[in-house]
Amino acid sequence: MGSETFGRSVLEGTTENLTRNLAVVYMDEDRYYLRVRSWTKVFLVNGLKKQAGVVMLIFFLFLGIYMVSVMGNLGLIVLIVLHPHLHTPMYYFLFNLSFIDLCYSSVIILKMLVGFFLKQNIISHAECLIQLFFFAFFVIDECYILTAMAYDRYAAICKPLLYQVTMSHQVCLLMTLGVYLMGFAGALSHIVCMLRLTFCDRNIINNYVCDVHPLLKLSCTSTAINELVLFIVVGVNITVPSLTLFVSYTLILSNILSIHSAEGRSKAFSTCGSHVIAVSLFFGAAAVMYLKPSSASVDEDKVSTLFYTILGPMLNPFIYSIRNKDVHNALKKTLKKKIFT
Repeated sequence: MGSETFGRSVLEGTTENLTRNLAVVYMDEDRYYLRVRSWTKVFLVNGLKKQAGVVMLIFFLFLGIYMVSVMGNLGLIVLIVLHPHLHTPMYYFLFNLSFIDLCYSSVIILKMLVGFFLKQNIISHAECLIQLFFFAFFVIDECYILTAMAYDRYAAICKPLLYQVTMSHQVCLLMTLGVYLMGFAGALSHIVCMLRLTFCDRNIINNYVCDVHPLLKLSCTSTAINELVLFIVVGVNITVPSLTLFVSYTLILSNILSIHSAEGRSKAFSTCGSHVIAVSLFFGAAAVMYLKPSSASVDEDKVSTLFYTILGPMLNPFIYSIRNKDVHNALKKTLKKKIFT
């Protein structure tokens, strides 16, 4: 097939015919087909069921969750920036956690909220890959920022005299750089592997977010390499944080139990109690999402993904601030300044 015939067949076709024309060209113009195909394909995101009478209720529910998440995380970021007594390694990592949660929830919820007002929630191939990239990027970031916070608590409780040296400004910056580099490497590996896939007739994503598993189910080419990369990326990003968290908290618990005073033990437990809750929430939800049986229904998959991606970012600011006197004092000072100015 000549280049003129190919160009004419594409220009004359409708959206439906475009897919068929490209499928024909695939036999003779293999490389060119793949290039065009990957950027013209669209997906239909089949998220939450839009039952009559409850659409607006669900919309305002998720809008409320998003607003609470934004106000909580943004409020914590502002407090940490404004108050010098919060400029410590612990709050430096908490600042990054709030930033990640803020971006994380925005990537997921905003697109979902727009979809409530569309008859068909359509997303292009390029938009889907962008959402997948940032989704994977911030998920991996959260794994490692929680790990860095656990190491910070280990240094504070087990090596208090060396804490300033162990968690110096340079060390914190390097740890944060490592967090974002791991997120970037993991997300990029997924995107590179996705670009080698082609998608034929099926284009319905049975989820409300472009995730790896729903996209692999739609591919009409072999996904063996993608599944291998997924196994490696998920394995590394679960094993490394899990081992670090386990070792850190084993040493912390051993150190706390060796403290003779009840008051000292109570203070040590309260220091890392909020972080234990946040870690349990994040990794517990991840386990429900990724370790569920293959026989789980599509609706169960959506619910577990919903819990994993939305509730965590909303709850984290409250987990870290409800019993935190430093945050309470900073909030009181900020409110007093606003009232008297």
